[in-house]
Amino acid sequence: MNPSAAKPRVPTDAVWRRQRRRELLTALVMLAPSLLFLGAFTYWPILRSAVYGFFDVQLGSTEIFYVGLENYQRLWHDALFWQSLRNTVVYMVITVPCSIALALLLAVALDRGLRGTALYRSTFFYPVMIPSVAAGMVWVFLYAPGYGPINGLMAWLGLPKLEWLYDPRWALPAIIFMSIWKYAGYFMLILLAALQLVPRDLYEAARLDGVSGFRQLVHITVPLISPTLYFVVVIGVLHSYQIFDYVFVMTHGGPADATNVLTFYIYQNAFQFQDIGSASAIANILLLVVGGLIAIVAATLGRRVHYMGR
Repeated sequence: MNPSAAKPRVPTDAVWRRQRRRELLTALVMLAPSLLFLGAFTYWPILRSAVYGFFDVQLGSTEIFYVGLENYQRLWHDALFWQSLRNTVVYMVITVPCSIALALLLAVALDRGLRGTALYRSTFFYPVMIPSVAAGMVWVFLYAPGYGPINGLMAWLGLPKLEWLYDPRWALPAIIFMSIWKYAGYFMLILLAALQLVPRDLYEAARLDGVSGFRQLVHITVPLISPTLYFVVVIGVLHSYQIFDYVFVMTHGGPADATNVLTFYIYQNAFQFQDIGSASAIANILLLVVGGLIAIVAATLGRRVHYMGR
């Protein structure tokens, strides 16, 4: 037997290049449907919005006029724009921390192996599965000033009734409370999955050393699930700046624009005032604000993320 015949054949450079081209072509074919969908419904609208922010474009009109920074200058002097921006920031600052804190407490409680954990998990996650419009209509009924169950409970407790969605002081807090109820279960499920990967012997060692439950949460649980917490914070920030459906269904931006947020103001400019140029300018500003916030989160929380195994 010829010894050289038993040696494995090493592919030549030409063979490697053909294999790489074949793999690249296969990847492009597999990714083509998603790339076409993203290009048509995500990247192309973003590009058009970035361009239209510098033009005077009216809905339904084929004529466009270049106006430079006029749309942005008009927004700078628009009191309603600043109010909608302020409402959006307030919504984010309250909703994201409260939702994540409540989700973490629920996840820790369910991770302790309570009886009926599956039932509690389904109960807390159920609001996430309710369509946003349906959830908004349900809470409109709950907040109803005359016959709503919430005001009925307050009257039974001897507290004054409130016109939740009709009072500028309480309309935005009412939507914030409903949003926390709606999305805390989603964050809880993600955090619960992360908690189940934390080694149990760490808690056993901490209990033997007399470490309290709160200190275990701060010094063991939070550092070990910090990658998941970081992910949840980013998702929460992104979601908070996309709020539209609750405002549209429950208050339509009122009363007195107390719940008008940037996404709803974009809708008003585009489809009620038929000013696509101003709506595009607001959308561009919203994109910059969200990008800046995500950068801040990455620069602050991202540095504190602890990955197990490193």
